[in-house]
Amino acid sequence: MSAKFELYTDTAGEYRFRLKAANGENILASEGYKQKASAVNGIASVQKHAPDDTHYERKISASGKPFFNLKASNGQVIGSSQAYSSESARNAGIESVKKNAPSAVTVDAV
Repeated sequence: MSAKFELYTDTAGEYRFRLKAANGENILASEGYKQKASAVNGIASVQKHAPDDTHYERKISASGKPFFNLKASNGQVIGSSQAYSSESARNAGIESVKKNAPSAVTVDAV
C-alpha cells in the first residue's frame, strides 16, 4: 500500500482530509471545510508545498509534545500533525510528508 489522502466528512458535516502513510498511520490532518472543493484544493496545496522545508512550522504543544504545521505560501495552515513523543519523531513525520504527499492518491470517502 502506498500513501494516500482520505477525503471525508466529519460529524459536523464539514469536509476534511488526512494523509496516511503506507503503514496506515495518519501523518497530516486538515481543518474542516464547508465546501468539498475547498478540501480538494487543500490537498493540492499540501502536494505543492510539502517538498519545501520552509513551509513547515515546528512547534511544541501546551502539554510539551512536539508537532508540526504545514503552511501555504500565504502563511495559512493547510495541515497539522499529531503530537509526537520526541522532536526526532516529529522530524521523521515531516520527512514522511515531504516524501509521500506529492504523489499520494486521493480516496474520496464522501
